[in-house]
Amino acid sequence: MSAATGPVAPSADRLRLGVSPLRLLLSASLWRSAGFLLTYLVVSGVLFSVALTAGVVAVIAAFTIVAVPLLIGAGWVIRGCASFERLRLRQVLSEPVPVSYPAPEEAGLWQRAKVMWRASATWRELAYLVGLWPALLALDAAVFAVWASLLAGVTFPAWYSRVRGACIGSCDGQNAPGLMLGHFPHGPRGLGAHGVYVDSLPAALVVAAVLLVLLLLFNYVLVATARMHGQVARALLRAPADPLGEARSVLTSPGPLGPLTPTGG
Repeated sequence: MSAATGPVAPSADRLRLGVSPLRLLLSASLWRSAGFLLTYLVVSGVLFSVALTAGVVAVIAAFTIVAVPLLIGAGWVIRGCASFERLRLRQVLSEPVPVSYPAPEEAGLWQRAKVMWRASATWRELAYLVGLWPALLALDAAVFAVWASLLAGVTFPAWYSRVRGACIGSCDGQNAPGLMLGHFPHGPRGLGAHGVYVDSLPAALVVAAVLLVLLLLFNYVLVATARMHGQVARALLRAPADPLGEARSVLTSPGPLGPLTPTGG
């Protein structure tokens, strides 16, 4: 039972931050980042549930007479979830995430199960799929929600006239046309009103312009979040670096001086 894909090497990042706000808005990096965060929000709950269930089954199976097949099955389920995440990481990484699993030295189901659950890759995958899921989900959801709200706000002039009684802040629930931003205890034009009341196209255009500036700035936050998420996932889902890899490369590669003994007569 083994799988390996290439040497352990960091994958190049497809997301770029060092560009102007307008170029970032039109760049593939922004929309890759948005797609990466959105797909995580959609599928991560399923992967979390499946991986957690597999881990619980593995723990329970260790104390039953059917332990070996259940342990192997649970391990394959976790590897399948991790493989799906590695595939999804191609949205933000330009190279596949390399992975390797140790092969059992002896035949037999018990040996396979033992090697699978002693492998650090299995526990690293569980750490990403289950352990980090709450934190990554909360971060991605918060960032994506703010970004999507700003993006929708930029189009506000196209639909402001269809809004009635909308309020961001503290309002008295008046069914007034438009949007109230701020504190309106007695309606948009009542006593004690503080804020912005958007009920005309010029006001909607001003709000959209402000939100556009905020969107251009927040795009950097979105891309940075996707980059961070991708780097965390890559660190846990790739094959661990070989500490002796560089030394092995020097010993196995041909030297610059050639053979020390003559080869001719």
